[in-house]
Amino acid sequence: MKIIPIYKSDQKLIEQVQAHKASAQRALFDSFSPKMLSVCRQYISDFQQAEDVMLQGFTKAFKAINRFDSKRPFMPWIKRIMINECISHLRKNKNFEVENPNPELLESYEDGANNQSEYDAIQYYIDQLPEGYKMVFMLYVVDGYKHREIAEMLKISEGTSKSQLHKARNILQARIKESKKLSHE
Repeated sequence: MKIIPIYKSDQKLIEQVQAHKASAQRALFDSFSPKMLSVCRQYISDFQQAEDVMLQGFTKAFKAINRFDSKRPFMPWIKRIMINECISHLRKNKNFEVENPNPELLESYEDGANNQSEYDAIQYYIDQLPEGYKMVFMLYVVDGYKHREIAEMLKISEGTSKSQLHKARNILQARIKESKKLSHE
């Protein structure tokens, strides 16, 4: 069965959503929900909770859609809403704590995920990080935020952001190294 998109572009779709057309809201949700669930899942380990946060994020996006500037791309706008929802969820559930800063220089990080099983292993290791480490790691490495932006979003200092990233990288590198060592035995 071939699926024919109802709307020819995101801009027309968004205009329809801004006009409160339910079919447009459904089409927008269907179009963006897989990627947004992936974003939420990167921050929240439990799939059910990540899905709930994504739904809350879409609710907020639909309520704020009239403030969206249609001259800008939609994906970064909705992704930012989802990330903020993840942060709010983790704070509300007291799963998010950041350790006292211990500023250190950042070390380079190379993602060695060459196939799906390596990717799954790395995602598993990321899920095992303390929530503060994980949040900073995801915002910096995956989503490309600067430490200044992360500090503002999480209400921490830039030094704390750098420290959390450094510690997260060290933990991940040690776990990946250990995993590779065990697989060669």
